Amino acid sequence: MEKTQYAVWESRGRCNEQTDSDDRSPWQRDRDRVVHCSAFRKLQYKTQVFVTREGDFYRTRLTHSLEVAQVARSIARALGLDEDLTECLALAHDLGHPPFGHAGETGLNEALKDFGGFDHNDQSFRVVTQLEQRYAAFDGLNLSWEALEGLAKHNGPLKNPPPTIAAYDARISLELHGQTSAEAQVAAFADDIAYNTHDLDDGLRAGLFEFSDIAELPVIGDLLRAAQALTSAENRIRHELSRAVINNFIHDALVESKSRLAALNPQSVDDIRNAPGQVIGFSEEMRQANIRLKQFLFTRMYRHWRVNRQSHKAQHVTKTLAGLLLRHPELLPGDWRERAGRRGETAQAAEVVRDYVAGMTDRYALDEFSRLTDPAVPA
Repeated sequence: MEKTQYAVWESRGRCNEQTDSDDRSPWQRDRDRVVHCSAFRKLQYKTQVFVTREGDFYRTRLTHSLEVAQVARSIARALGLDEDLTECLALAHDLGHPPFGHAGETGLNEALKDFGGFDHNDQSFRVVTQLEQRYAAFDGLNLSWEALEGLAKHNGPLKNPPPTIAAYDARISLELHGQTSAEAQVAAFADDIAYNTHDLDDGLRAGLFEFSDIAELPVIGDLLRAAQALTSAENRIRHELSRAVINNFIHDALVESKSRLAALNPQSVDDIRNAPGQVIGFSEEMRQANIRLKQFLFTRMYRHWRVNRQSHKAQHVTKTLAGLLLRHPELLPGDWRERAGRRGETAQAAEVVRDYVAGMTDRYALDEFSRLTDPAVPA
């Protein structure tokens, strides 16, 4: 399908001017830069819900990002949007996540609460604008304005932007109070579809709940019964269910989004940005079903005693690491120590500690925790 008039057609450019050496579009370049950056590779060893050592079949932050990108491209293609920009945003949306998923984020936020805490969306923006060092002339990935706008407004317009995004917006406006492009809205919506679906699958695989527990959920229950009518093999039922849930979510989103677009009748991407609300979304029936699914997953999976135990340990690790390094920046390795300065409990030290701990994988965080807290482990 060809791009529509309300898709992103032209880029407003990059912060640092670069000469293009081939025929790739700006958003193909953005996507490729994200895929090749070190923060993206480290997502392979960062927790989604289950710590990576618990099993090879559970989603990691990397496989989650890939699944988001697949859903996002499917929706973007059907709506005539730019698939490359959509894919770039889907792949980049979690680059700032610390080790151990949301549990790690909670621990890091608590340790740094006197210095602004921690926000993974702001950290993702920080990764692509400052922390990646792949070019001789500047820091960051030098992504297009459209990619940065989409990352900044990942969850919609920002009235109170976090520090990194606010500082960038003060130099180069990202129009934070308006809607973002339809491509960015699709990427954010695909995130919701992907994690609800794969968390349902992972929860069933892990035995945190059974088929009977989800049989009365709206939409999900009907899809489960349809899958059970095809086979009695539990693993195949689970896969049939996952596929059906994704298909139904995407189909509903396409029907509803096309209806909203028809009502708005946008003639350009600016009409999307100036719209009173988002043009990508579920029908009311599916929205309510999605809310029920989220509530179920929250109580039966994210707060399951087994997950609680891992979350407690993960919070302890990241909070201890960040707190210890904040008080004693002399324990930081190499140039991290020089950047942090000689005094602890300062804004400068907090910024370095935030970047250092957030950039760790689960495995590295556990190793560093042992090196800093266990006298029997070599430094």
